[in-house]
Amino acid sequence: MAKYQILIADDSRMMRSVIKGYLEGLDSEFTEACDGAMAYELACSKPFDLIITDVEMPNKNGFELCQDLKKHAATRSIPILIISSFDSEQDIHTGFQAGAAAYISKDEVKEQLVPKVESILSKAFFNVSKQILIVDDSALIRQLLKTELSKEGYKIATAKNGRDGLFKIRAKRPDLIISDIDMPEMNGFQFCGAVNSDPAMKTIPFIVMSSNADRGHMQRMLQRGAQAYLVKPFNIDQLIILIDKLLSHQFVMLLKERERLDAERHMMLASITSLVNALEARDPYTRGHSTAVARIASGMAALAGASQEECQTILIGGQLHDIGKIGIRDEILLKPERLSDAEYELIKQHPVIGTDILSPIESLRQIIPIVQFHHERFDGKGYPKGLKGTDIPLWARIISVADTFHALTSNRPYRRGVRHDNALRVIREVKGRQLCPDCVDLFMDWIHSDAAGGLDLDNPVPHPAHLPPASVPELPPVNA
Repeated sequence: MAKYQILIADDSRMMRSVIKGYLEGLDSEFTEACDGAMAYELACSKPFDLIITDVEMPNKNGFELCQDLKKHAATRSIPILIISSFDSEQDIHTGFQAGAAAYISKDEVKEQLVPKVESILSKAFFNVSKQILIVDDSALIRQLLKTELSKEGYKIATAKNGRDGLFKIRAKRPDLIISDIDMPEMNGFQFCGAVNSDPAMKTIPFIVMSSNADRGHMQRMLQRGAQAYLVKPFNIDQLIILIDKLLSHQFVMLLKERERLDAERHMMLASITSLVNALEARDPYTRGHSTAVARIASGMAALAGASQEECQTILIGGQLHDIGKIGIRDEILLKPERLSDAEYELIKQHPVIGTDILSPIESLRQIIPIVQFHHERFDGKGYPKGLKGTDIPLWARIISVADTFHALTSNRPYRRGVRHDNALRVIREVKGRQLCPDCVDLFMDWIHSDAAGGLDLDNPVPHPAHLPPASVPELPPVNA
C-alpha cells in the first residue's frame, strides 16, 4: 500500500495528469476529482493525507472546497495545496483565509510542486504525532483552541487549571503546553514553575496566553521557563505559526542542547561543591558553613518573591561564596590565633581568587558577583572593590547578611558562638553601615518565619564558621 493518499481536484484532465507526473517519485496513491463537489464527497468518504485543488472549478470552487473541508470535523486536519492561475496577492490571501496550507501559481508548478508537497506531508505527519495540552479555566477558550489546532492535525488534551494540567501531564506527556495565568486552585505562575522544576517536564515548550499585558507578568513567566507570551485576544494564525516554530526540529535541538548544558552544569557544580566541602572539612570550625549560608540566603530570596531560578542562583552562590579560600595557604586559613595584618590582607584575596576560578565557566556567570562582592560593606569599607550601598549587587548583599549571622553564631577555637538573640542585636546595630538595611529587614522577616525551620533563638547554630575580622567590627577580630 502506498505511503500517502493524495486527492487531486481540477476540472482539467491534462492538469491532473501533469500533477501526477511531477509527483510520481513519491510513494503515493492518487484519486482524481473533476470538480469541487466531487472532491468534497471523496474527502468525506475516504482519509487523505493531502488535497491538491484548482480554484476555478464547476459546482464548488477551490476556495469554497477549502472552507467546507475546514468546517467538517473529519476533514479539517487534511492539508490543502491550491494550484491556480489566479495568483494575485488578493487570490493568495483569500486561499490562506479559506484554510489552505500552501498556494502555488500554475506557472511555478514545475519548480515548486514537489518540494512544497514534500514539506506539507512532512509537517502533517509531524503534527499528527504531536500532542498539545491546553490549560484554561474557560471552557469556551479550551474548545475554541481545540477546534482550531485540530485543523492543523495536532492531538489536543485540555485541563481547567494548573493542578488538573499537572495530572494530565503525568498521565501523558504533551509535546507543548498552552496555558492561561489567572486560574483557580493553581494559577499559571505556579503551574509553569512546577513544570520547569521537574526534570521530566522542563523541556516541554510552554506558551502563556493572558489578557494581562503587564510587562512584569510577561517577565515573571519568561523567568519561570515560558518560551512565549501571547496577549488575549490574539490571532489564531499567530498561535499556529508560533507552535510550528516551537515544535520545529531546530527548536527541539536547542532544547536538547540546553538540557545537555544543564546536565554538564550540574556535574560541574557537584565537583566544585565537593571541593568546597573538602576545604571546610579541613577545619571543624568551618564545616557546614557554606551550606548554612546558602540555605539562609535562598530562604530570604524566596520570601522576597524571587523566582525559582533566582532562588537557585543564590543557593548555588551561597554554596560557592568561599570557593576562593582554596587558594589560601593552610597555615593562614587554619591558624588558631588571630591573624596578623599581613595575613589578613592575604585572606582578603579569597573573593578575587574565587572570581578567577569561576570566570571561565559561562554557565556560572550569574553567580560570580556573589562570590566577588559578598565581603563588600554598605558603607563602602569592605573589599575587594570598596563598593558602597546599592552599587553592591543585591544577591551579594543578601549573602553578606546570611554569612554574618552564621559566623556570629558559630564556635571558634578561642570563643563560643553567641546566642541567636545576641547575634540579631549585632546585626541590627550594623544595619546601614556594614549591612544593607533592606536585606537586614528581609533577614529579620525570614528568621521569624516558618521558612526558617524553627531556629531556636536561644541557642547557637550547631554548624561552626569562619568570619573575617572586618565583617563584624563590634566583635573581637577572628580568622576568616
